[in-house]
Amino acid sequence: MANAPVQRMSQLMAKTLRDDPADAEVLSHKLLVRAGYVRRTAAGIWSWLPLGKKVLSNIERIVREEMDAIGAQEVTLPALLPREPYEATGRWDEYGAELFRLQDRKGGDYLLGPTHEEIFTLLVKDQCSSYKDLPVILYQIQNKFRDEARPRAGILRGREFLMKDSYSFDTEDEGLAKSYALHRQAYQRVFERLGLDYRIVAATAGAMGGSKSEEFLAPAEAGEDTFADCPNCDFAANTEAISYELQTVDGSAVPAAEEIPTPDTPTIETLAASLGVPASATLKNLLVKVDGEIVAVGVPGDREVDLGKVEEHFAPATVEMVTETDFAERADLVRGYVGPQGLEKVTYIADPRVAPGTAWITGANKDGMHAKNVVAGRDFEVSEYVDVVVVQEGDPCPKCGTGLKLDRAIEIGHIFQLGRKYADALKLDVLGQNGKPVRVTMGSYGIGVSRAVAALAEQTADEKGLCWPAEVAPADVHVVAAGKALQTELALEVSDKLAAAGLRVLVDDRAGVSPGVKFTDAELMGVPKILVAGRRSGEGVVELKDRRTGEREELTVDEAIARLTA
Repeated sequence: MANAPVQRMSQLMAKTLRDDPADAEVLSHKLLVRAGYVRRTAAGIWSWLPLGKKVLSNIERIVREEMDAIGAQEVTLPALLPREPYEATGRWDEYGAELFRLQDRKGGDYLLGPTHEEIFTLLVKDQCSSYKDLPVILYQIQNKFRDEARPRAGILRGREFLMKDSYSFDTEDEGLAKSYALHRQAYQRVFERLGLDYRIVAATAGAMGGSKSEEFLAPAEAGEDTFADCPNCDFAANTEAISYELQTVDGSAVPAAEEIPTPDTPTIETLAASLGVPASATLKNLLVKVDGEIVAVGVPGDREVDLGKVEEHFAPATVEMVTETDFAERADLVRGYVGPQGLEKVTYIADPRVAPGTAWITGANKDGMHAKNVVAGRDFEVSEYVDVVVVQEGDPCPKCGTGLKLDRAIEIGHIFQLGRKYADALKLDVLGQNGKPVRVTMGSYGIGVSRAVAALAEQTADEKGLCWPAEVAPADVHVVAAGKALQTELALEVSDKLAAAGLRVLVDDRAGVSPGVKFTDAELMGVPKILVAGRRSGEGVVELKDRRTGEREELTVDEAIARLTA
């Protein structure tokens, strides 16, 4: 392969900015825009400029190399997809408002692919007819589309994003387990090569379906996922995947329920303060609408309801908060004083902490009134127990009981053992060894390629700017000509020699730009090594700086080239 030409900043489309974009909320958004890597096209839609495209391509290359290493075969499937396969699996409706739907000129329904399980299933159904054709792993790196209600955080939560999605097809569950393990190991190699700090945690399957599911999370303040990590054992999970077993208690000695006046106490805080009890002694009842029908969710008063878990439980139904209008239409529902006892035409679900036999102070369904000694299973019935509370720091580890630690993280990968959900819906069979049809079992595996760019920026940047790991950086060395003609001449000469030695070189040869601006831009752009042709250029001496550590040393040109190419 020919050596890459030197990239001269005098010709590079990469306008740097001194100030953060007004709409930027997280570090990666600020720095990727300021350093000239990306530009916003519309809400949640981004254009990749030359430097950003190089980083993106480097991540793609690493992903391809590791996927190819496990025997996966790359294909490219369309992003514009017909409605029928997604309707057959139920996901045309399950995805709800996140799905980009459109019609062609003949009125046919299509969607922009959010993920491709259905289409890969149909491809294998067309191409594979015998057990001899399997196992097979197929993958693609392609733009995906999801109509996010609130696109934010730059490229972290966009409506169009680049993802690697792969799919395994096996005839037996043992084969699926092997394909899953291969992907898990490949993902570990990918993220280690990218230089990402990551955790593997148990996760929920969501609209994807299937059984076993794990996420690869990159700890970062900007992350929208919260994961729990046990300091005592190997337990780690997305908080949405944590649940606790129902443990019934003996409530036979609890006195009969009794209504008590509690004026002006519509919140848990005011109620607890008024009665002089801890919030944990009260029962909070949150009202939501599930496809228009009111459902009450009961949790201890000191806990918050995790609406994500509620939505997950009722998916694909739409979950909304009740409104003033809903209360006005239901005289039996008293805002701030709702209790589970005596509720009519309301489904009541509760967290396992509201176990049979537990006693509570809760609303009496009358304005200014609460009830005490209200016992679950005696004074009210729970339709279904669902772990719906927000996990808190110090909650017991489900595995060993030690208090959990919580951290924010960015999801960078997700692997699923789908099983036969899609094969059943789309009737994917092959002939088995005995000549009879065998239903194929599947796995689905995703890596957020564009998201990995943001995760790396979040984890590695410092107060001066981006600081890329060597394998994903847009160049190996950033040569800076301090400004004078002799310095520029030396910088270009060194750049050519480094490129001839196989390095990727970015050289700042801009005329009329002060040395200070050039040095600031070099640190902002984040190339791992910075080579400065400065005051001692006439002596053939340059300064080599490590962007990550800040270490500097003066070397002759030959010494610098030898150091960089070693």
